[in-house]
Amino acid sequence: MSLKQIWQAANPKGHLLTAISFLIPIVCGSGFIIAIGMGLGGTVQDTLTPGQFDVWQAMATLGAKALGLLPVVIAVGISGSIAGKPGIAPGFVVGLAANTISAGFIGGMIGGYIAGYIALAIIKNVKVPDWARGLMPTLIVPFFASIISCLIMVYIIGTPIGIFTEALTSFLRSMGTSSNLVLGAVIGALCIVDFGGPLNKTCFAFVLTLQAQGINEPITALQLVNTATPIGFGLAFFIAKPA
Repeated sequence: MSLKQIWQAANPKGHLLTAISFLIPIVCGSGFIIAIGMGLGGTVQDTLTPGQFDVWQAMATLGAKALGLLPVVIAVGISGSIAGKPGIAPGFVVGLAANTISAGFIGGMIGGYIAGYIALAIIKNVKVPDWARGLMPTLIVPFFASIISCLIMVYIIGTPIGIFTEALTSFLRSMGTSSNLVLGAVIGALCIVDFGGPLNKTCFAFVLTLQAQGINEPITALQLVNTATPIGFGLAFFIAKPA
């Protein structure tokens, strides 16, 4: 089997797009929650101590906490897409590991692939007695896939990913206005090529990676571009109403 055939069989892009389709509602929901909370005077709190916060602070904090779990969500989506239900728990655990060691969204993505393919390998290659088959999807696969993938994340790939993520974040934060305009134009062009298609979702994954690191300008550009089409349709309807 050639490398191209192996790549096609693994289908990494398909699994990523599936995970992003799970991710989008969470981003939209939590994004609206934090936007409403902060727009009405709330601030993000480290903890919500009873009696020491108002409803707007609660909304801002809950929305921020949800967005902080994006590495976990993407890891679960990818791992579950690869291995089915037995891949959900390993994806969840490795996503938490990526969050814990500051590997960020990129760590969650890579960890999801690792957990999913390890779980799939166990499903296909590990043979158990008939009496233990019922334990495969609920105990054996999640347990061993979680341990192996988390050890890989924590001791092998987590630190390099964290260093790369920090370097990328620092670089983007240091960009000037003109560079931000170029980046926004590139993001906009990638989004309008195929609304909702592979390029659009790949670009969405990239800007979510940045948003998870606290860089919000790219996703702002993406949202502005995504609103252009419905606004254009609306204006066209009112300017030239059908007979």
